[in-house]
Amino acid sequence: TGLSHYRFRLFLDSIQHMTHDLRVTSVPPPGPADLLRQHGVQVTAQRLAVLRAVTGRPHSTADEVADRVRSEIGAIARQAVYDALGVLVDRGLLRRIQPAGSPARYERRVGDNHHHLVCRTCDRMVDVDCAVDYTPCLNPSEDWQFEIDEAEGIYWGTCPRGRTSACALRVSAPNPPARAQQRPTNPRSIRCPTAR
Repeated sequence: TGLSHYRFRLFLDSIQHMTHDLRVTSVPPPGPADLLRQHGVQVTAQRLAVLRAVTGRPHSTADEVADRVRSEIGAIARQAVYDALGVLVDRGLLRRIQPAGSPARYERRVGDNHHHLVCRTCDRMVDVDCAVDYTPCLNPSEDWQFEIDEAEGIYWGTCPRGRTSACALRVSAPNPPARAQQRPTNPRSIRCPTAR
């Protein structure tokens, strides 16, 4: 039993070392300032506030981001928000999406191949993951010798909230937004090249 006790003790010691190593090597995700630095972006209060605003509410328009930034840091020029959004998109920290007939929207989810679903009634936008383990949109029938690394698709429809009378009243207002009239009317008008 002495040998068994010794082996058991070695086993416990190895587990303690493994858990200690996990605690030492597990690093928390970088904060917003570190994230900016890692991407070579100068850290400013405006850029931090813009990054936090988009992270807190994906698919926001620049005006919505500006409103949130103003509530966090006070006065900021609309152009400063646009400039910060541009830098963050250029450096790969944010993604810019512009559905047909709608203002550009911004999200923090970058580096993966996902699409979006937009409600025609209430403008709600949600992420739609690409097919798991198979990405037909990255394999078009003709690639024209492009090296394709991303495909973008936008699905249009009406969300459950958009089918309620409250949202229907918003759209049936006397002067509906012009962008609502410019959207594709056929929900199948944007398709993957291979989905024929």
